[in-house]
Amino acid sequence: MRVGAGSYGGAMATKTRKQSTTYRCTECGWTTAKWVGRCGECQAWGTVQEMGAEQEHGRTRAAATVTTPAQPIAAVDSSLARFVPTHVPELDRVLGGGLVPGAVILLAGEPGVGKSTLLLDAAAKVAGGAQAAGGGRPRTVLYVTGEESAAQVKLRAERINALTDTLYLAAESDLSVALAQVAALSPDLLIVDSVQTLASPEIEGSAGGVSQVREVAASLIHAAKTRNMTTLLVGHVTKEGSIAGPRLLEHLVDVVCQFEGDKHSRIRLLRAVKNRFGPTDEVGCFDLEENGIRSVSDPSGLFVSRTPVPVAGTCLSVTVEGRRPLLAEVQALLDKSSTAQPRRATAGLDSARVAMLLAVLQRRAGVALAAMDCYVSTVGGVRLTEPATDLAVCMALASAAQDRPLPQRLVCFGEIGLAGEVRPVPEINRRIQEVARLGFTHAVVPATPDGPGKIPPGFSVREVTTVGQAMELLFPPRQG
Repeated sequence: MRVGAGSYGGAMATKTRKQSTTYRCTECGWTTAKWVGRCGECQAWGTVQEMGAEQEHGRTRAAATVTTPAQPIAAVDSSLARFVPTHVPELDRVLGGGLVPGAVILLAGEPGVGKSTLLLDAAAKVAGGAQAAGGGRPRTVLYVTGEESAAQVKLRAERINALTDTLYLAAESDLSVALAQVAALSPDLLIVDSVQTLASPEIEGSAGGVSQVREVAASLIHAAKTRNMTTLLVGHVTKEGSIAGPRLLEHLVDVVCQFEGDKHSRIRLLRAVKNRFGPTDEVGCFDLEENGIRSVSDPSGLFVSRTPVPVAGTCLSVTVEGRRPLLAEVQALLDKSSTAQPRRATAGLDSARVAMLLAVLQRRAGVALAAMDCYVSTVGGVRLTEPATDLAVCMALASAAQDRPLPQRLVCFGEIGLAGEVRPVPEINRRIQEVARLGFTHAVVPATPDGPGKIPPGFSVREVTTVGQAMELLFPPRQG
């Protein structure tokens, strides 16, 4: 009986050890207790591998001595973490005022969108900013590139006029050598282009893998915090638009920014997805030119077409990106479908929301769209995700269906529900003030209990409660 009990106990111990085995995705770092063929995080096939038994207790023990003892929070010198402007206005706007010493910033975007150009321009302005601002100590900037040679980066710097004496360049793909460059130079700002190209000789795996990216990020973050050095990391994105590598990378850094833009357009948008030192609702606008990249402080006119006469199927709206109202144009084109299944195509808008608005228009406003091919797009490559643009989309579709252009100098904004009601949106008065500044004279807005607020002189505001009421206002019956 004792032998049987021992065998039973051994089987239980073996079973317990098997349960402690974990499996990890080599692409994104997702872990699970059992093997699966497809990763539950990044949906990649065949990337989940066994990582061995987990430790029941941590192996790290307390240090024998403490080099930097804890101090009262009131005694901490907060002046060491003040913003340092980059002298790139739109970048400072998104970051909340500039670069914070010791902060680690991750800038992600698609290939060719202009990440390296933006950071090289910012590096040159930070390096020469002390003299341009009227004194102060010179700031040293180290630009580490693992994707290009030093000569290639210098050619771009000459093209965008980014040559500065205190801007240093190193073409390295070895993490240990890059850290040695940092130790020798002690820069105020470190730029790594990109984090997926650096590799540590102490870690197995190729550059860009989960283990390598984790080690590279951890080493650079440690160097940034101990040296009080601002670090800018360039990150790649996947086909789905998410940041490549483990999600742990986004949690470790202080700021995560997304650089977006259509390759066929010069307009680029910078968004802060995560920011420990400032707002996460700000958007920076840039114009990518042949001779560099420049900030666009007033981008409203960039997303509006320049047609000399009114055209049916177009409507202007105002969307709020961060704290900035932007004027944008929605265009719609309808044509009788030659197939049993009408085509629905969108560009710059959510296709599911446009399909919902088509159903609301047909059911609540009596606009026959079931047998029509519908094409809805924005101007200038801007992507509109705010529900406040619903009313403009509906009015553009109704204008195209009736082949009647909307009045000039008119804007429409408001969220539309499934019952056809026009719901209030935030910042109504701020949107009105913006379009009045740009020379518009009429606006159709949602009705609110408090009204639209102070109206600029010579500006007309009409409040509506349903999409049908908006159509009666903008498309009255023809006389005769």
